[in-house]
Amino acid sequence: MKKEPKNLMSGLLKEMNRCKELKAEYDMIPTGFFGSAIIQISIKNAEKAIEENDVVKMLVAYEDLKKCTG
Repeated sequence: MKKEPKNLMSGLLKEMNRCKELKAEYDMIPTGFFGSAIIQISIKNAEKAIEENDVVKMLVAYEDLKKCTG
């Protein structure tokens, strides 16, 4: 059973951490630079949304981060 986050911020931080781990895996692949770059953009967008305290951007960033797959 998958545990869902209790609020937007906890979910966003959880997805950011997951994507950072995934990016590290892409960084180890010689041809993984494109995937790594796309993930980094998603992480940066999430960080910016948090800095700006913009809930709408946080929601968009959360959904975008959930799409990061390995």
